[in-house]
Amino acid sequence: MIDGRRGPGLTDRREILDKERNAEIVKLYKDQTQSDRIGSARKGLWEGAFIYLAFSITDILLLPDVAKTVIISRITICVIGLLIMELLFFIKVKSNTMDITCAMALVISYVAWLYPAAMTQQADHFRYYMVFGSLFMMSANLFFGFDIVLSIITSTCVLGLFFLALFYLAPVDSGYVLAFGTFYVACFAFTSYINLRLNRERFHVYLNALEAKKQNSEATERGKALLRLSNTDYLTGVDNRRAIDQRLRDSWNDWQNDAIGFGVILVDVDFFKKYNDFYGHQAGDHCLVLIANTLKNALVPFNASLGRYGGEEFIVIAPTANREDMMQLAEMIRQTVENMVLSHDQRKDGLTIVTVSVGASFTREQRDSRLEKLITEADRALYSAKANGRNCVRLFDPTDPLTSDDNEHIAALLRVAITNNLVSLVYQPILNVKTGQLEAAEALMRLKLLDGTPVSPVTFIPIAERTGSILDLGLWSIRQACTDILVPSAAPMVSVNVSPIQLKSKGFAAKVSAILAETGVDGHRLAFEITEGINMDHQSVILRCIKDLEAQGIKIWLDDFGTGFAGLSWLRLFNFDTVKIDRSFLQDCHTDHGRSLLRDIISLLRHRGHKILMEGIETEEQLKLMQQLKIDYVQGYHLGRPTPLAAFRSRLAA
Repeated sequence: MIDGRRGPGLTDRREILDKERNAEIVKLYKDQTQSDRIGSARKGLWEGAFIYLAFSITDILLLPDVAKTVIISRITICVIGLLIMELLFFIKVKSNTMDITCAMALVISYVAWLYPAAMTQQADHFRYYMVFGSLFMMSANLFFGFDIVLSIITSTCVLGLFFLALFYLAPVDSGYVLAFGTFYVACFAFTSYINLRLNRERFHVYLNALEAKKQNSEATERGKALLRLSNTDYLTGVDNRRAIDQRLRDSWNDWQNDAIGFGVILVDVDFFKKYNDFYGHQAGDHCLVLIANTLKNALVPFNASLGRYGGEEFIVIAPTANREDMMQLAEMIRQTVENMVLSHDQRKDGLTIVTVSVGASFTREQRDSRLEKLITEADRALYSAKANGRNCVRLFDPTDPLTSDDNEHIAALLRVAITNNLVSLVYQPILNVKTGQLEAAEALMRLKLLDGTPVSPVTFIPIAERTGSILDLGLWSIRQACTDILVPSAAPMVSVNVSPIQLKSKGFAAKVSAILAETGVDGHRLAFEITEGINMDHQSVILRCIKDLEAQGIKIWLDDFGTGFAGLSWLRLFNFDTVKIDRSFLQDCHTDHGRSLLRDIISLLRHRGHKILMEGIETEEQLKLMQQLKIDYVQGYHLGRPTPLAAFRSRLAA
């Protein structure tokens, strides 16, 4: 049964809440407009006093016999009123007190003029002169910022004094009373109504201003939040690469301009890939979050900044005075992580906990001083720490062979690699799972030193990207792959890895088109593999370039899907022809969880309409699993290792 009393009760409560809310807004309006209302009252009284005294001229013209008395009365009232006003202003009374004072001043000034003026012998002049008394009424409603109640009280007093004067000070006939009485009453009604409208308008203006202020405050807070978000690593909550780069520039400027030294410390989690592969990516992310939070708290006393510089790499920027301070801080960082005692059973170096390798460098007077060199020094020191067994600290030492300038040597080598035949391509077959036939060949770049020693792509590719050598090397690899594979039809298709630096370079698509025309190769036989780790800050430039390449018939493949953080975003932004799933997901397939995860990824890609390529096939069992999962293409050591062109052709012939 429904209680009929409940409805009205709820309505009453709502009305009470609305009234309370409105009362709070009105109180807030009065509180926040105190200063403006006090200033308005003060200014209004001064201006009113001036006008009040100016009517002394009319006194002389219309009431010459009592003009002196009336003028003295005017001056006296003005002086007293203004002195009282300034005193109240000095002692900082509230606006209500100021308004009441002004209202009283209006009524008293009316009396102070009306009574002595009524003593004149010029009765006719006085009767007509009385009409100017309506100005006091108008002032109460229009000249000052009185609220409606105070305005009506003041106007009523003026109106009452007018009729009192008509009947006792200057009796007049009924026609006069009717004419001028009606005028006064009309002024009373009209000005009171205008005052009500003005007060409402002021209140509405205040509400609009309050709302605008609130919206502006919210917009400011949103802007600050977005700025914090744009400078914060989404996973760990510490500074991201963008924020760190800005801090590095600021610290470098302080060093250049004011000699305020600072140090850079790179912190790399040891064997983190093994940790990720064994415990899973979620556990790996949780590990990074724990390390970031612990280091962030530990660095507070040192006034140091912590940021995430890469996948499992952190960077610390700290003010430093000397080598010893830098070494102590770096060792504190290493010890802090070790003391966390996070389990890591997959290490093969005798330890079973998570540790970090630390490399550091700091500002000092040197030739060719630049910020990039300081970062490179810290990176070399980190490499030295890893080479010395990890879980240790190394401070950059120019005399240490392990921190020698190998990177610059490789950078110089890359500039002459093509002309000196130091760079070459190897090819790895890609097979169609359903038919078992060769579907394509992936072209992989290789580099050797002048003495023939090979250099790992993990080493020279980042250097080529950083120095810009990748632009020439990339175009060379595209032309060479077309010449080696597509021109003689050694494979139906060839795929070439393309760097984000190439995709962002001006005219890249046009240069590729020129290569296709030069070699006579159909663009549909060429595929470009791009990694999902591409910097999304330049996605519009990259996407435009990809669209231009696709228009030439070139197929775009997404490489190493699942290893970065942008894969899903890229799937949303672009319809890739083929998606290569990273080998790490295949390595986890011996567990139920790993196999389930791989199935989920395959299902996602299949629903998106992409062809699927699984890389890293190393056993017959893995190949059979791919057949069960109906994968489109596969590649891996079990199917064929990357080999030079001659060996690749011999394999095909066999």
